[in-house]
Amino acid sequence: MPAALDAVAALKGRWAGVTERASLDHPAVNVPASDLLGVLAALRDEHGYDLLADVTGVDWTPGPRPRFTVVYHLFSTTSHDYVRVAADCADDASPEMPTATGLWRGADWHEREVFDMFGIRFPGHPDLRRILMWDEYPHFPLRKDFPLAGIETALPDAQVVAETKTGAIAAPMMGGPFVAREGGINMSDAEPRAKDESWSERRPKPDA
Repeated sequence: MPAALDAVAALKGRWAGVTERASLDHPAVNVPASDLLGVLAALRDEHGYDLLADVTGVDWTPGPRPRFTVVYHLFSTTSHDYVRVAADCADDASPEMPTATGLWRGADWHEREVFDMFGIRFPGHPDLRRILMWDEYPHFPLRKDFPLAGIETALPDAQVVAETKTGAIAAPMMGGPFVAREGGINMSDAEPRAKDESWSERRPKPDA
């Protein structure tokens, strides 16, 4: 943790807008959105926080404004400690945050999940699509105004609706809906299959 504390002190000395954030586990800072990419790059390149472990969002409703905060957890594979970085979205109605995909390719799916669940957009993201819900889904399930019981929403595929009524298992997800019949002969036959797998063909697969 001394390395993390040194990193936080260096950030505060370099960016006037960086302030320490109350935290019970790891050192944390608040960062203006305009300085976010510079701070993340400094943590990666100058302080050894080379792994973007997680990106998530916070909806403070009914708390203070701004309503939305994006939170980044960085890990150092050298010192084996974490730093937390939080940046507020300026616009409650159309929240957004600069994409970190230029710093870590792994930010791609993290930011897609935050977009899918909170409706926070990341300008500059190479492929900002929903990752769990289907593209036309009109809600953001991790916003505080989304009821715990969910919102009844029509499934996007008439065949899935019919299969659901006859006992099929259906879950509308990326590449889905995914459909599986109960009582398959073996696990391979019972495994859900995406009705649309074209999403997996949009990018070349990495070399084996």
